Amino acid sequence: MKNRLITVILISVALAGGGNTFGQEGSGELNAIQTVVPFLTIAPDSRAGAMGDAGVATSPDVYSMHWNPAKLAFIDGRAGVGISYSPWLRNLVPDINIAYLSGYYRIDEKQVLSGSLLYSSLGDVDFTDIYGNLERTFTPNEWSFDVGYSRLFTDNLSGGIAFRMIYSNLTGGSYSGGVATKPGISVAADISLYHHNDITLFTKDSELAFGLNFSNIGSKMSYSDAQTSDFIPMNMRLGTALTVNLDLYNKITLTADVNKLLVPTPPYYDISTPDSIIAGKDPNVSVPLAIFQSFYDAPEGFKEELREFTLSFGAEYLYNNQFALRAGYFHENETKGNRKYFTAGAGFKLSGFTVDFSYLMPTVQNHPLARTLRFSLAFDISSLRKTGTTTL
Repeated sequence: MKNRLITVILISVALAGGGNTFGQEGSGELNAIQTVVPFLTIAPDSRAGAMGDAGVATSPDVYSMHWNPAKLAFIDGRAGVGISYSPWLRNLVPDINIAYLSGYYRIDEKQVLSGSLLYSSLGDVDFTDIYGNLERTFTPNEWSFDVGYSRLFTDNLSGGIAFRMIYSNLTGGSYSGGVATKPGISVAADISLYHHNDITLFTKDSELAFGLNFSNIGSKMSYSDAQTSDFIPMNMRLGTALTVNLDLYNKITLTADVNKLLVPTPPYYDISTPDSIIAGKDPNVSVPLAIFQSFYDAPEGFKEELREFTLSFGAEYLYNNQFALRAGYFHENETKGNRKYFTAGAGFKLSGFTVDFSYLMPTVQNHPLARTLRFSLAFDISSLRKTGTTTL
């Protein structure tokens, strides 16, 4: 039956919130952090997607709302809009996709307003009764809507804040195990900083930038009145970027991000007494406590905490601010999800339009993310004034 595997995954995540981990301290076994609405952590645009999912400290663009809202205070132009599309997990099913719409408007020299809509469709799922008879077909979907504000503090430092509404409808109100389900709803916020400084490197004019973004800091989500609420992917991203102007036409950027979920690590439970924790901390805590606890609650101590950091490395070559080549690498520890992949992509700009694409290449054969493509199209609205055009 179409998407039977996806149906099982969706209902398991929505109603069970993941299972307990049974093990012994020091076992080094799989112990991935569990959250709902994981689509919020997926790179939605092609530029960052081509640079190993690094984007918190790169130069600002119309998609900065996702990576670091503070960057938008330094963006060139009066206003802009961008859209991205990515077929997702095509090695498993043909109809999962992610779409992203974002835009910004400059109020004055120091302030910028922004907004975005991230939409994820999980394809058609057939719901059946206990005898396997088809009851209905439903398309699970999730989306988030953001509004943001960015402001210059100094000539080199900016800050940003964003507010987010998150909606997740995985079952369409179906019953599971005699329990009525409902869409999950949450609200969250991002707080970010961005700093850049002009430097000279080997006689070349260069720029060094740093970025920090605490994202999805918000309420838990539940899919039924009877279910315990689960954490959304609260996240901390820290990164740096170095841009070197080789000459008037050529520049290269090297960037790196470090990322950590601010969500409790699942503890190890006693096999004979499933509710008894033998290593780690109780994950059923409040949101503020969970953020701080996420830095010291791993069952295997500090060495496991280090495994929870993901690393992103990227490079971008830009010619005449019109043509770009990009590459990158993303690394996640084997015990935390084992996502390891190379990325590549390109982009070009013409008459206010910017077109980008990226391609993902996992290091593991037959990986669900293999052959993942992203396509992005952005338009600089201020270019209309430059060309004297009054209509699109």
